[in-house]
Amino acid sequence: MKVALLIVATFVIGATVLPFIREPHWWIRMFDFPRAQLTVLGVITLITLVLSVERGHWLDYVMVGALTLCLAVQLWRIWPYTALYPVQSSDAEVTAGDRTFRLVVSNVLMDNRKADQWLRVIRDAEPDLVVAVETDAWWAEQAQVLEADLPHTVSEPLDNTYGMLVYSRWPLHEVETRYLVEEDVPSVWGQVELPSGDRVRFAFIHPRPPRPDIQQDSEARDAELVLVARELEDATGPVIVAGDLNDVAWSYTTRLFQRISGLLDPRIGRGLYSTFHADYPVMRWPLDHVFHSSDLQVIYLDRLGHVGSDHFPIMIDLAYEPKRSDEQVAPEADAEDREAAEDILEDAAEAQAEETPEEKREKQHQDR
Repeated sequence: MKVALLIVATFVIGATVLPFIREPHWWIRMFDFPRAQLTVLGVITLITLVLSVERGHWLDYVMVGALTLCLAVQLWRIWPYTALYPVQSSDAEVTAGDRTFRLVVSNVLMDNRKADQWLRVIRDAEPDLVVAVETDAWWAEQAQVLEADLPHTVSEPLDNTYGMLVYSRWPLHEVETRYLVEEDVPSVWGQVELPSGDRVRFAFIHPRPPRPDIQQDSEARDAELVLVARELEDATGPVIVAGDLNDVAWSYTTRLFQRISGLLDPRIGRGLYSTFHADYPVMRWPLDHVFHSSDLQVIYLDRLGHVGSDHFPIMIDLAYEPKRSDEQVAPEADAEDREAAEDILEDAAEAQAEETPEEKREKQHQDR
């Protein structure tokens, strides 16, 4: 029993320490995700270990101390994503009108065939803007019925789990599909025109994830987040970035993305709103995100119901209140952040240069 307890304690300690190593290896980055789960496991292990401490056994005291420190680190990371922390995105004063809009982001799971269930959840939400990822040609056909209420569309279906569909109630402008890092992973950029005539700039993204099952590292994901952040850091006017980032809100790369882009996270001070995995309540974390500029304020944030996917959709109502932009303190990057961003881009370029044709074909095969 004691040996098993020490093994679990060692695992929690290792899983806490590894994410401090800023390397893209999947076996490091995978521990960015389950911080809430590691906290619960660590608390149970610590209590049990304290109750079984033997006088004079120095290893017991060392493990209790190390485990306590690791729990403090885990809580420090997830605390901002609780209602106990001050909100980063202010509550809107205006809750309706021609400067407000509702956005729904949904990873549909490409092999999911419960389109009726997905459409019911989406329609019940009455969104003004829908972003659906992992959409192939079948999903593009099923989703066409949304055009009755959301007639302005962007369709980029792909059979590699990186397809994307956009449906808007209002006109879209300057829309373009970009392949920022990889030739088969698109992002959709443009502007949506609100009824007021104001335009909100958007970038909808779904970068490639780190995957333990195929030992896929995080270079491509990290590089895409950096490139999007750089593109938007000097943007003027309202901006949103949304999608399945394949990264958790508290990771170093997501927080770096925020500091470089200057965008706000509406989760901070409101809750985890964990969107993945929809079928396993004890193994959930926030993968689907919306970030916004400081001239937008939050009316409402929610996680929607099950749509047959492994992700829940996330919904946010935002108001454009430019006169209140000074009320929200945007994250800022320093010289160390910019150096880290350069390193991330160099790592991605090096990984792509070293990738053999066989490895590329295998990666594309695994995507399907």
